This record gives sequence, C-alpha cells and structure tokens, in this order.
Amino acid sequence: MTPQDASAAAAKICLLAPVVPVLVVDDASIAADLAKALVKGGLPALEVTLRTPAALDVIREMAAVPGGVVGAGTLLTPKDVENAKAAGATFGVSPGATDLLLDACEANDLPLLPGTATASEAMRLLERGYTVQKFFPAEANGGAPALKAIGAPIPQVKFCPTGGVSLKNAHDYLGLSNTLCVGGSWVAPKDKVSAGDWDGIKALAAEAAALA
Repeated sequence: MTPQDASAAAAKICLLAPVVPVLVVDDASIAADLAKALVKGGLPALEVTLRTPAALDVIREMAAVPGGVVGAGTLLTPKDVENAKAAGATFGVSPGATDLLLDACEANDLPLLPGTATASEAMRLLERGYTVQKFFPAEANGGAPALKAIGAPIPQVKFCPTGGVSLKNAHDYLGLSNTLCVGGSWVAPKDKVSAGDWDGIKALAAEAAALA
C-alpha cells in the first residue's frame, strides 16, 4: 500500500463520524457489547489501543461486529502492525511515526494515521505522501489554536486531533478546515464500561455523533 492510498483510506475512515472512540479495554468478553453500543450510537470507527494484554483479542471480537470499522492504536513496532493486522484491524494509529513503522504498515497494507506534533513532523510525513495525520497530544501541544496555526502554511494535510479532546472542546477542533474528525475516550468512560452500561455508552456515542 502506498502512502497516498493509505491516506485516502484513512480519510474515508475519519469521515465516517466526527469522533473516533479511543478505547483501552482490559476484558475481551465485553468487547462485542461495547462495539455494538458505539456503532448503534453512530460511531462506527473504533480505535482499540494496544495498551492492555487483551487488546488483540478485543480487536478480534470487535472486528466481528456488523457496521464496525476496527483499528489498532498505539502501534509502535513492525510486530505491533503484523499482530494488529492478523487480529482483524483494518487501520492503524500511532502516537508518532518512524520509518520502520511506516514501512511495516505499507508492507502489510494497513492504512495508518501517523502521529505528529510539530510542523516539521507534518512536513516530513507529507513529503512521504501522508496527507492525513493524527495531531497528538492535541491539548498538550497547544490545542485547536496550534492546529489552526499549523494548517495555515500546510493546508494539504488533514488531521485527527487526539489527546485531551473532550465533548467540551471537540467543537473547537471540528470547526477547523484541517480537521476531519477527533479521537476521544470520553464516549466510553471506564465506569460505564465496567458497569456494562451499554445504553449509557450508546447515548454518549449519539451525542458525539451529533457534533457533525
């Protein structure tokens, strides 16, 4: 997969809904129910972070949920890419970008949202052909004003800002011309996941989907 094809695929995923849930799931047995709640609420693109031992099993379970488009987040190494693809991930997200990671995603035909924090990083990825990137950590890097400033001289790049994004500030990012969607964990809070409050999570997802 070329970087251009990867960016085209990533753009389609980002445009499915205004919010991509960023999920840290410890228990694969609840993965399908969680995915169904989010999809029914209007958020089909799901990022399962590789931050727990259960993450790959979670991806397998969620990948079987009708209507869901499941990706793997926190990709750091080529092995992460291979494991995520084998588990059923259809896209990847990384906190940053290295040549080894980009090579692995291209070799495994896994569309990637590569992380960037600065104009130089965005330019380097653009030079390679990546026109859709993840701005991370968004709030710590200056929030929507910083992303707007980066976009002025580099309008070719579109972003999915993630990191500190919430219902309260999502509009600030979504109002920018260089933002396709945002990534956020607020739609699947730990207390509701632990309680199996799928109706509550569906409601949060619907509220987030309405941000469009």
